[in-house]
Amino acid sequence: MITQQRLDELWDFGNAAASEQRLRSAADEATGDERCEYLTQVARALGLQDRFDEARTTLDGIVSDHPAVATRISLERGRVENSAGDTGGALPYFRAAADLAQRHDLEFLQIDALHMLAISDVDHEPDWTAQAVRLAAASSDERTRRWLISLHNNHGWTLYDAGDRDGAIAEFELTLELAEALGTPTQQQYAREALEEARN
Repeated sequence: MITQQRLDELWDFGNAAASEQRLRSAADEATGDERCEYLTQVARALGLQDRFDEARTTLDGIVSDHPAVATRISLERGRVENSAGDTGGALPYFRAAADLAQRHDLEFLQIDALHMLAISDVDHEPDWTAQAVRLAAASSDERTRRWLISLHNNHGWTLYDAGDRDGAIAEFELTLELAEALGTPTQQQYAREALEEARN
């Protein structure tokens, strides 16, 4: 299984096209399940460029029974459909990814799937977020605990959009605290901006 640290090196979510090229190069240099795992990320990069058919074709071409690959395939199928505007079609993939990850102790991917369920299943966002927060907070891995930043940030915006300004501010304050302890400079900047916007 490819480490999340390695994927972090290859991903720049502000430039999906450049990320795609780096991920393709990594896939070309890899073999077996590792190559398959990189290809799921190529599909993700294609989806972020609105190249949905290419993303689906890439995922269709991946053949592996490795649990991490299978989980990522479901997760990325869900992301592609969600980005394409088919939220209802995305939900079964996210649920499948969360279930697969739980069965195979893939903690990071389980949290990722729950985080996507929270984004796409807005009626149950608090429940999905709470599940993900519990897992992330209990993790012994610092990179996995970093999920807490995104989870509290997203929940803060849900509260803000619902008109709960005080609740949103509390979430953004916690987000900033977590970002300063665990996050990247970019996450710290976003956290400060979110808190400032909610307070004004």
